[in-house]
Amino acid sequence: MADCEPSAHRFMDLTVPDYAYMFGFLQADGHLHQGVGQKGRLTVELNIKDIDLLYRFKHLTPFNSSVTERTRSTNFAENHHSATWTLCSLVARTKLNELGLPYGRKSRSITPPRVAFSSRDYLRGLIDADGSVGYTGPGWPFISLTTSSNAIGSYLCFYARKITGVERVINRNARDEVYNISYEKEAAQALVADLYYPGCLSLGRKQVKADRVASWSRPVDMRIMQPRRNWTAQEDLVLLQSDDIEALAKELGRTERACRLRLWRLRNSRVLTPTDQ
Repeated sequence: MADCEPSAHRFMDLTVPDYAYMFGFLQADGHLHQGVGQKGRLTVELNIKDIDLLYRFKHLTPFNSSVTERTRSTNFAENHHSATWTLCSLVARTKLNELGLPYGRKSRSITPPRVAFSSRDYLRGLIDADGSVGYTGPGWPFISLTTSSNAIGSYLCFYARKITGVERVINRNARDEVYNISYEKEAAQALVADLYYPGCLSLGRKQVKADRVASWSRPVDMRIMQPRRNWTAQEDLVLLQSDDIEALAKELGRTERACRLRLWRLRNSRVLTPTDQ
């Protein structure tokens, strides 16, 4: 926070970019434990190379907290060196819980905050914790988020559509029952440029990758796919009220198959209905 030192009064004011980012990160990668009575703690454990971010969280928190290190054997490495930020304050935990960070398992139940918040900073926090930024095997820039939460997946798609014009319909994968939401090429560049702006709070290694994404240029021999024509709220409303899909398809200049698919998505809450927009 550049405008002032952390204070208990402003702690987790999600209109402040750093707190919005921090809250998104905590929702995805933090663990709120309930103890006996009023005891409990919030912990975030990261690879030692990301320890700087934990110290930033410590600085942003006007309550006693600590950053510790440990080395242990895991399924992925015999000597895994990690750092953990721990916060025990009941006042801080209560605030976080009220904003939408549940105690215990939380992957499916988390939702975007129901108070005013800085959207792009919040989403960057989620992506730093549970997403990826960089280049695919073939050399295309991409940005992605993996989440079990329908609300989080839908919100990312809603926000990204405003920035990139690309519409995504989310579906859980069959193996893990999670959503894997990804944007590539120019859409990725636009979204990355919006989320990872100069001077923002972020994981250092992901900021480096985000900066590299901006340097990509489409090869001259790579065909540009024509952007899909987005449905308007008025078209959705007419579609929901129509009894003759074949005639309506001609009127809208769309295929009958496209109209039926859009109608199915509207009726099954796969996209926002006109009344929700």
